[in-house]
Amino acid sequence: MMRLSFHGADRGVTGSCHLIECAGRRVLIDCGMYQGGRELHEENAEPFGFDPAAIDYVLLTHAHLDHCGRLPLLARRGFRGEIVATSASRELARLVLLDAAHLQEEEAHYRKRKSDKRHAGHEDAPLYTTLDALNSFDYFGRTAVYGQPLELAPDLRANFLDAGHILGSASVLIEHQEQATRRSVLFSGDLGNAGRPLLRAPVAVKSDAVVMETTYGDRKHKSLVSSVEELYEVVTDTFRRGGNVIIPTFALERAQELLYFLREGREQGRLPDSLPVFLDSPMAISATQIFERHPECYKAETRELFREGNDPFHLPELQFTREKADSIAINRITGGAIIMAGSGMCTGGRIRHHLKNNLGRQEASVVFVGYAANGTLARDIVDGAKQVRLFGAEVPVRSRIHTIGGFSAHADQAELLDWHGQTSADRTFLVHGDEAVMGRFGALLRDTGVEMPKPNEVFEL
Repeated sequence: MMRLSFHGADRGVTGSCHLIECAGRRVLIDCGMYQGGRELHEENAEPFGFDPAAIDYVLLTHAHLDHCGRLPLLARRGFRGEIVATSASRELARLVLLDAAHLQEEEAHYRKRKSDKRHAGHEDAPLYTTLDALNSFDYFGRTAVYGQPLELAPDLRANFLDAGHILGSASVLIEHQEQATRRSVLFSGDLGNAGRPLLRAPVAVKSDAVVMETTYGDRKHKSLVSSVEELYEVVTDTFRRGGNVIIPTFALERAQELLYFLREGREQGRLPDSLPVFLDSPMAISATQIFERHPECYKAETRELFREGNDPFHLPELQFTREKADSIAINRITGGAIIMAGSGMCTGGRIRHHLKNNLGRQEASVVFVGYAANGTLARDIVDGAKQVRLFGAEVPVRSRIHTIGGFSAHADQAELLDWHGQTSADRTFLVHGDEAVMGRFGALLRDTGVEMPKPNEVFEL
């Protein structure tokens, strides 16, 4: 018998964490962080809903923070098992977790300074520290390879399949053989948008049950071709007006994909030869270098570029700005530059400084190319806020705001339905989506029992 329980991203978009128990093993699929606003600090610090010390394996689908972000906390609370991930996910997770720990330490320091010292307490402590993140790396064990099953117990194995979402991302098939009966559960992880230039399309296989994401289960994406065209038009028009293009950028995948398209646009004559681009994110810079180390993850055409010695992410005037002083210097540029910085939802990071310096300029443009959760600064701006608060000051929004949806790293409704159809699953558990979106997507599924798990809900297969 298999037992499934759900401990994150249940009727919500972030915090993915699912537990499967069978063959005497407890296997966790992801251990992600809740994201979207500062008020989620307490939710991330809550008990997991299971004993971390009892977990034998964590199978990591990919290195986004909402899938790996609580691994250091899991280890600090007693996990001593094995974390399994693809090679690229292992490298990216190190980068993501160290960055997250650093940010939490900074935020904790800020909260302590702002709070009344007489009332300072546990809520002022970071969720975990840099040391916790470093210690969690000790539990990364075997490296998963797409399509090569790994034995977790004599009658239990896991198979990582290319999910096409970000570098190294995977869906995970769990198969359990009990006497003459074979049962299987397929965890989608986050599924990619199949039409993108860098990564391969997501792989689906038949399974008895499926646990699948529904982030964009109620909509179709704008086409990638038209999205790239819109990006080029925004850049050209903004430069003509004498302004900067500010792009809040997710460090993994989105930043590299934008560099790819900006390079193509310049080479094709769609963008000016003089194209100053600033990647103002130490994390995105390191991620780009990791992306350059894993051509095995790409489509054949992109692998060929690497083989020929052509870096698909390189532009002549691209500047990596790791140091804070170099980032501050960008603020002296009032026009004619593309500034890409994190975070993508504008909840922290250097992007907030660039927004403060450009939102009030009519000649500037701000381009959102990814998901903006409710309660974030990005969502406020996208929803038409006339002014926003940054660093204690009210900043008017006079710049032109663009939302270009076709760059999403997530599959849209049509792609999710196609992927699900290939699984032929008898039971479907919908996760990683807004509750209303899940309901609309679930109504489209046929020949399968649909469940929308609540937090800590348990099912037997």
